[in-house]
Amino acid sequence: MEAWADGPRMHTQKSATSQAGRLDAVFAALADPTRRAILERLSQGEARVTDVAAPFAMSLNAVSKHIRVLEASGMVARQRRGRDHVLSINPRSLDEVDGWIERTRRYWEQRLDAMERLLLDLEKDSKRV
Repeated sequence: MEAWADGPRMHTQKSATSQAGRLDAVFAALADPTRRAILERLSQGEARVTDVAAPFAMSLNAVSKHIRVLEASGMVARQRRGRDHVLSINPRSLDEVDGWIERTRRYWEQRLDAMERLLLDLEKDSKRV
C-alpha cells in the first residue's frame, strides 16, 4: 500500500521534471537568433532544409545543427519526401511555454496587486495619523 501511495506523487514529479526539461529545451533553442529566424521562416509554411538554409551566411551543415536543436526541442518536425527533407513548425510545442508564461504572469500580477493594495492601505493609514 505504501508503494501505491507514492506512485501518483512519483508520476507527478516525473511529469514536472520532463515538463521542465521540455521548457528548458525550448528556451535554449529560442535563445539563438539563427534558430528564431528559422522558426520565423517556418511560421510562413513548411520548407525544404536547403530553402531554410539559403538566406544564412553559413554552411548547410551549420544550419542543420541549428535545425537539430529545434527538432530536439519539439518545435520543428522533419519529413522525408523522396530526397528532400521538409521542415514544418510544431505550434503545439509552444503551448507548454505559453502555459508557463501565463502562470508566471498571473503569479506576478497577483503579487503586484497585493503589494499595491498594501501600499494604498499604508498611504491611507499615514494620512489618518
